[in-house]
Amino acid sequence: MNLILASIQYGGYISIIKLVIFLIMFMPSLMLITWVYTDASTVGTKEKFWTAIVFAAIAAASLLWLILPLFIVGLAIYLIAVAVTTLAYVKHRNSMVLEYDRILTPEHIKGLFSSDRAEKLDALKSFLFITANKNDVPMPEPKTPEFYGYKAAYDIFHDAIWRRASNILYTPTHQNYNVIYVIDGVPIKQPSVEKEHLKNFINFVRQLADLDVKERRKPQKGRFSLIHQENQIDWEIITAGSTMGEQLKLTRKTYEGLSKLSDLELMPEQLKQLAELQNQKQGIFIISGPKKSGVTTTFYALMKEHDAFLNSIETLELDITADVPNVDQKAFSLTDTGTTTFAKKLFGIVRMGPDIVGVAGCNDSESAKIAAKAANDGKLIYITLEADNVIQALDKWRKLVADENLAIDTLVGITNQRLLRKLCDECKQGYTPNSEILRKFNLPAEKAKVLYREGKVIYDKHNKPITCENCQGTGFIERTAVFEIITLDDELREQIKSKPAADVNSAFKRAKMRYLQEHAMKKVIAGTTAINEMVRVFARKKTRPARKKPKQQ
Repeated sequence: MNLILASIQYGGYISIIKLVIFLIMFMPSLMLITWVYTDASTVGTKEKFWTAIVFAAIAAASLLWLILPLFIVGLAIYLIAVAVTTLAYVKHRNSMVLEYDRILTPEHIKGLFSSDRAEKLDALKSFLFITANKNDVPMPEPKTPEFYGYKAAYDIFHDAIWRRASNILYTPTHQNYNVIYVIDGVPIKQPSVEKEHLKNFINFVRQLADLDVKERRKPQKGRFSLIHQENQIDWEIITAGSTMGEQLKLTRKTYEGLSKLSDLELMPEQLKQLAELQNQKQGIFIISGPKKSGVTTTFYALMKEHDAFLNSIETLELDITADVPNVDQKAFSLTDTGTTTFAKKLFGIVRMGPDIVGVAGCNDSESAKIAAKAANDGKLIYITLEADNVIQALDKWRKLVADENLAIDTLVGITNQRLLRKLCDECKQGYTPNSEILRKFNLPAEKAKVLYREGKVIYDKHNKPITCENCQGTGFIERTAVFEIITLDDELREQIKSKPAADVNSAFKRAKMRYLQEHAMKKVIAGTTAINEMVRVFARKKTRPARKKPKQQ
């Protein structure tokens, strides 16, 4: 018995190796608890709740690890418990942040081993936001609500600028925001965005535009700017409350370039008709079209054709979008509504004795009568009207003036126009039209042997869409105008005076007026635009968002 006792070797109750392994695994867990609390506070979730969950899981798993007789089983349980609770938190917090700040995703893991994340931070600095008060906005500290708003604004505006969007519309639903970009005048649906993801962005742009951040119901309007690649881009923001949440509209403010008549892509005979207005000394010339059809561009082009050194030229406009050299431009703003009217302000301009007056927005009878009387007294007046064609514009003018002789005797001409998207030269595809198309659109077979349409989506070997860098996948880039123009002489005036629309149309047809559709068809045959684009523009249907396009490559 003594020999047996003597053979027993004394040792410790704790394995040093196992203790070291336990400490190596346990100490990072303490840092994990601290990180969860800090991160939950940053992303705006329940930090105490998630910290308690992670702490309880680590504590329970550690206790089991120490109690269980098999060390390796306890280690496995500990690792599983910590991993499950950590992944549960990561999944929750990733659902509350933008893609850029999601962790343990393939992109995040890949970024840990590359300089991509640093490059993205550098890209953020390539944007400079400028507030309504003309103050520069520096990039906020990372991992702050302000930074998330700044980053979201960068992502949204970078994508919108790349896609050439003129408007960005956010409409709330129960869980998401529906997103629409207006590109080349056409609304195109984009992927929806979760409301939580847009919260910091909305707060950020509200602050940029100097709006009341706390006001969520009443409509608000403001402006801000950003500088990208040395170009300043001005944006207008309009917010309004709804039962589903806050609606948001962002409009890229473009200031009309001063086009010449020769830049408007008129037919030769149309260009000649408008060029002859330089010799006109008096009368009314109407520039018409639906909203957003390029009427303002044509208005400025006609004003610019006159020699401002030989003529005194003034304009009255609702919104001045371009500065015309040597032309006295006056705006009728909201501040005027309390003291005067558009008609009274126009009357004041006419009394000053200019030779030529441009009236952008002649929408009331009093203003129309003042313009007609001024034209009768020897002034040349250009006015803009909203109308679908020259016949409708003439009818509207007659009703506004309410004096048939005055309305017709002073009228020297009318234009009406539309904007059609131009096919992308990089990806448009030619095809041979069948006999049905030729017959339907009255196309001569010898002139329409090959027509063009927007290119179809092409996929690479991985079945991913290849986006055209020129048009960003829409198939179209920029727009071209089509016109119908009639100029009147004494004989034509007598033919249309007091006549119904059908008789006026016949008289204009005898005068060899080219209709909008004729001009559009010439551009279809030339490959400038497509038949389906012409049909879209002239079809009187409710506008719907176009199909969603591939993501940026």
